[in-house]
Amino acid sequence: MIAREGDTLVFVEVRSRASADRGSPLETVGPAKQRKVAQVAAHYLAVRAPRAAAIRFDVVGIVGAEITLVRDAFRL
Repeated sequence: MIAREGDTLVFVEVRSRASADRGSPLETVGPAKQRKVAQVAAHYLAVRAPRAAAIRFDVVGIVGAEITLVRDAFRL
């Protein structure tokens, strides 16, 4: 998902699990997934050239009805 917060362009990776029995969905956003999200972001920025003062990567984890937002979850 791509969102804006003020002058910041935010790339959001959303992960979900039905239950936390096998761990948090946030744990699934490791280095490989971060690289993939960064590649998609770079492509989007090259093609769309949006105006933004800053860029941020957030991760949303969903377990059942519980939603957790990690702002600025990783940096490149």
